Amino acid sequence: MSRWGLTLPLPNLPLRQHAELVRGAEAAGYTDLWSGETQGPDGFTPLALCATWTERVRLGTGVVGVFTRGPALLAQQAAALSDASNGRFVLGIGASSDRIVEGWNQMPFAKPLTKISQTLEFLRAALSGERTSTGFKLERAPAEPVPIVLAALRGKMLRLAVERADGAFTNFLPLAALPKVAEQLDGAPQGFELLCRFFCLPGERQQVEPLARFMFASYVTVPVYEAFFRWLGYGDRIDEMAAAWKAKDREAAVAAAPWELIEDTFIFGTPEEMRERLEAFVAGGITLPILTPITTPDKLGEMIEALAPAE
Repeated sequence: MSRWGLTLPLPNLPLRQHAELVRGAEAAGYTDLWSGETQGPDGFTPLALCATWTERVRLGTGVVGVFTRGPALLAQQAAALSDASNGRFVLGIGASSDRIVEGWNQMPFAKPLTKISQTLEFLRAALSGERTSTGFKLERAPAEPVPIVLAALRGKMLRLAVERADGAFTNFLPLAALPKVAEQLDGAPQGFELLCRFFCLPGERQQVEPLARFMFASYVTVPVYEAFFRWLGYGDRIDEMAAAWKAKDREAAVAAAPWELIEDTFIFGTPEEMRERLEAFVAGGITLPILTPITTPDKLGEMIEALAPAE
């Protein structure tokens, strides 16, 4: 069985109500819990709670930004979670997006590849217990090595991950485009991981289409994701949608979202159909699918159980 992950926090559920579902996911065979960080809780707090609720699952930030936190603070938070989880922690870092960094946090967003590279160098030294070039040294280094995974969508960041990290974290990836991403990982070291988050919407097209169209249009019009889809070769298919979104015509953008790409990116259908789709991504090179179940809070437990990995 491949590794099988779940996104935290679960949609529309207060953190204080996660314990039972998290324990249930571990019992059902999920191997990983990876936090997101957008407009909800930060990437570290849910994992700190899960460190006390679980015994075996790996806990990872998927991902936290390097522009909105200083490198010393990132090292401190990683060391703390590694300690709290008894070495089960993986640090996922990324550049995030200009919308989050500049728009929401009022911080400059420039040269993301350089920023990631510098932060990675700092973290490798700090988490090994060394004094960094800035003079920072952790009071106590983690007892176990902390793997570092890079959020990487396109060529240069994927190559940086191969050369200097333990894995790459991709997102919003159409199945047909997986080979282009996978080929960037040629020469990756033994044990290198390719993680991907998947939005899982139960139901057939008529049930999921309105939400899926809006999610796709709002995601792929973020500049870093628009650039990603153009790099993948889908520029002509998203041109109309992107132009409408920039003109602030949300209704037209949603209507122009290309259904064939939505269908190739999201996970729809019955639990059996969703697992079959996820296994196709695994067969194509994803070593860890991270599932985001999109449903109402009262049905989360049922959906988590239904999508649990096969024995």
